[in-house]
Amino acid sequence: MSDLDLAGEEGARDFIRDIVRADLRDGRVGGVVTRFPPEPNGYLHLGHAKAICIDFGIAEEFGGRCNLRMDDTNPTKEEHEYIDSIQQDVRWLGFDWGDRLCYASDYFEQLYEWAEHLIREGKAYVDDLSADEIREYRGTLTEPGRNSPFRDRPVEENLELFRRMRKGEFADGSRVLRARIDMASGNINLRDPVLYRILHASHPRTGDAWCIYPTYDYAHGQSDAIEGVTHSLCTLEFEDHRPLYDWFIANLPVPSRPRQIEFSRLNVSHTIVSKRRLLQLVREGLVSGWDDPRMPTLRGMRRRGFPPEALRDFVRRVGVTKSENLIEVAYLEACVREVLNKRAERRMAVLNPLKLVIENYPEDQVETLTAVNNPEDEGAGTREVPFSRVLYIERDDFMEDPPKKFFRLSPGAEVRLRYAYFVKCTGVVKDAAGNVTELRCTYDPATRGGDSPDGRKVKATLHWVSAAHAVDAEVRLYETLFRNPVPGAGGDFLADLNPDSLKVLEGCKVEPALAEAKLGQALQFERQGYFCLDPDSGPGRPVFNRTVALRDTWAKEKAKG
Repeated sequence: MSDLDLAGEEGARDFIRDIVRADLRDGRVGGVVTRFPPEPNGYLHLGHAKAICIDFGIAEEFGGRCNLRMDDTNPTKEEHEYIDSIQQDVRWLGFDWGDRLCYASDYFEQLYEWAEHLIREGKAYVDDLSADEIREYRGTLTEPGRNSPFRDRPVEENLELFRRMRKGEFADGSRVLRARIDMASGNINLRDPVLYRILHASHPRTGDAWCIYPTYDYAHGQSDAIEGVTHSLCTLEFEDHRPLYDWFIANLPVPSRPRQIEFSRLNVSHTIVSKRRLLQLVREGLVSGWDDPRMPTLRGMRRRGFPPEALRDFVRRVGVTKSENLIEVAYLEACVREVLNKRAERRMAVLNPLKLVIENYPEDQVETLTAVNNPEDEGAGTREVPFSRVLYIERDDFMEDPPKKFFRLSPGAEVRLRYAYFVKCTGVVKDAAGNVTELRCTYDPATRGGDSPDGRKVKATLHWVSAAHAVDAEVRLYETLFRNPVPGAGGDFLADLNPDSLKVLEGCKVEPALAEAKLGQALQFERQGYFCLDPDSGPGRPVFNRTVALRDTWAKEKAKG
């Protein structure tokens, strides 16, 4: 074993990596080959992120390789759009398969030949039972199945029928090819599983060359064997399928013998990762699409501003086990904050603006103040922010009749304006309904930069935007898509939808630098949270998505409720 193979010896420890180390050390494998095998019938989601990190991560750690293989065995649900998006998402997450992009459809001819091998060995047969009859004959968890009346067809008859199936002589659903294993097995997956079904459908890659297609259970392990996969890593729902996986490997002349290992799925609170349910949300218009920032798809999380390294770190911290558990979504958001705090450039944005007029400030004067882009990163430098007589502050930063521990602006109170001056509230302007529309203040010119030469202190620092220079923006605030930690636990997952999962704020005022924000740029709106530019933005009217709040305030409110 090479030094590269031993690279994982002092790395992360979990039961899969321990198995891989032992297999390398004992010479059971000469190198590590894994694969990530998504079905191209939808977009990748958070659960896939864990599988990607494990499959590609373990291969990288042990000096091996990881194939990206499209499990394209069902042409009725697969599209090139999904194939392209899968590749984009894997790359975005930080992994590359090099020249090892594979397709199950690459192996259709070989899989067909091996199916005929099973027929000749008396281990597969053509069955005329309907899908409903097959389910009925299969039995239950407590009762054995019954043999199909077609189970004992002669080998030559099975071969002839199977070849005619390939030629397209039979209608969809009229016949299938089944493995001949054990209808009384305690494992239902071994009760003569279906290997091929008839589907007169055009395939995205093979066109109309085939009208019979292999099932996942049959194609998966054999594709692994063809590619020389050493460790076939999958989630726990496939644990009961492993005896079938091994049966195929043992009964076919495959070139290698992969080892299937199962780990627990990634279950995150207030989140669903069922493709069927996610598709329902999209089709019923309950979200704006697969890339809706509330969706747990990688596209949605990317649009919301989640950095890929935060997802990788989250998967690493959660670990690899066989125990199913529920991870709080707050833990994921904490990983996101940790990355963004170091990377995001700071900006000032007023989401619910209230006009503030500094009466003793010259009307025509505009100052340029220097603001720090990121106190966590000296290399991020500074920017210039305009300051003038009329400003906007957050409406929540003022109270006319404040409680005792309210330290922000109120009549007679003095606060610091970020990077600027001390200001004191001297008056309030209201409309006919009694609503506060404007504040009147004075400023102390000696406090430029935010400190007083006479040593007096203030207890609050407010962010602001110069009214004459402000850029109008739309801001979208996101919360979890579901209120229940386990959506659907009560039966109907749609009943758990959070009506406050999206709040759209119009008329926000942001500093001029945000007019130049770029897609993919991480931003922190001071005192507000982490944000990113949304693709819906137009010239002169940026749209920002809140990635996460500065703190888990939603969880605190949830606890109160």
